[in-house]
Amino acid sequence: MQILLVEDDQSLASGLCKALRVEGFVANHVATGKAAIHVVDVDTPDIIVLDLGLPDIDGLDVLKGIRAAGSAVPVLVLTARSSVDARVSGLDSGADDYLAKPFETAELIARLRVIERRLSSCADSRISVGNVVLDTISREVSLYGKAVELPRREYTVLKTLMEHSGKVRTREQLESQLYAWGEEISSNAIEVHVHYLRKKLGNEFIKTVRGVGYTVPRS
Repeated sequence: MQILLVEDDQSLASGLCKALRVEGFVANHVATGKAAIHVVDVDTPDIIVLDLGLPDIDGLDVLKGIRAAGSAVPVLVLTARSSVDARVSGLDSGADDYLAKPFETAELIARLRVIERRLSSCADSRISVGNVVLDTISREVSLYGKAVELPRREYTVLKTLMEHSGKVRTREQLESQLYAWGEEISSNAIEVHVHYLRKKLGNEFIKTVRGVGYTVPRS
C-alpha cells in the first residue's frame, strides 16, 4: 500500500515515514501542496495523508483541487485545526478521515488500515485463499494452520496478490507496493520474491500470466 505523506514539518514527516514503513506501507513524502498535486497527477498513490498547514497552498485547496480533477484517492487529513468547524470543512471538501494533531502514531496506522481494508476486496483483516490465511493486522501468514515466516517484501507481494485474488497484478503494480522513491530495484526483484513464496506456499499457489504478471486464483 503506497502512502503519500504531505507534511512540511521535516522531523515529523521523517518519523511518520519510518513508522509507516515498519508497518509494511510504502511511504513517500512531499512538503508542498504543488508537489502533492503533481504526484497525484502523474503517479497517484493508494492513500494520501495531508497536512492542511502547508507553506504554499492551503491543504483544503489542495484537497479541493484533487477532487476537482476527478481523483477519488482516499485522503486522511492530518492537522492542528481541531475545531468542529475545521473538521466539517475538511470532510465537506472531500476528506475521507480527519485526525487532529497531536496524535498517536498507532491511531494513524489504525485509521490507514481501515481505509486499506475498504480499498481491498476483503471485508475484514483475515484473508483466506485455499489453505493460506493472511492476517493484515498481525501480519501473520499460515499454511494448513502452521505459521509461515515471511520477510516484509515477500509478505507485501503475497498480501497484494491475495487481496486481489482472481485478478492479475503486473510487475509494475507489485513494485509500487514494495519500493519508495529512490530505492534501487533490481530487474528481477519480483520474480525472486515470487520464487521464495512458491517454495514456502507451494508452486501452484501463485500463477504466472506470461507477459502480464502474477495472480492468486480464487479458491
